[in-house]
Amino acid sequence: MAVQKSRKTPARRGMRRSHDKLNGPTLSVDPTSGETHLRHRVTPDGFYRGNQVVVQPEPDDDE
Repeated sequence: MAVQKSRKTPARRGMRRSHDKLNGPTLSVDPTSGETHLRHRVTPDGFYRGNQVVVQPEPDDDE
């Protein structure tokens, strides 16, 4: 089993951990509806890249 020869300094430790930070989700704005959504996913209104790909059903008001 490998054992280090000397301890790592805090600066070296920080350099190693510099890419371990958390990133927020990548968001996009739909050009048609102006909605913010996750990249490569359909907006809640059913738009993807400016085109409506999912038609929302009309709510029934029979009651």
